[in-house]
Amino acid sequence: MIQRKQTLFLLLALILTIVCLCLPLGNFISGETIGEKSTMYNLWISRPDGSHDFSVWALFAIQLITCPISLIAIFTYRNRIAQGRFCMFNILLCLGWYAVFAVMLFTIKDMSHDFTPSLTTVFPAISIILYLMARKAILADEALVRSADRIR
Repeated sequence: MIQRKQTLFLLLALILTIVCLCLPLGNFISGETIGEKSTMYNLWISRPDGSHDFSVWALFAIQLITCPISLIAIFTYRNRIAQGRFCMFNILLCLGWYAVFAVMLFTIKDMSHDFTPSLTTVFPAISIILYLMARKAILADEALVRSADRIR
């Protein structure tokens, strides 16, 4: 199971998703007062006064759904068709994460705040690339197995 390259791609994508869940996505910097900075995570926005705004919980929910599906895809290595479908579903979830992220930025950000993203916002894109690479390898394995079945 772990010796297959698509399993390594899926495992790396899972690790990146977990890291993205834990690290901040960026900062809202207020233009009115210098030094006032709100930090945006997947689950909440930390305000300078110590309070939390949970209006971005949908980002956390999408990433949280992606994690068990990645694990299921890793452990369904005997059913390559289902494994490929799980990869495609995770790709769609990551694209949905970016759509929700963009909507959240436009609804939260007003004229007095500037958003500076962190490196963490790139992790779902890297996960998409890893899922695509895993899916390609899974489908190549399936084609190899089907061609071997025709020879018999």
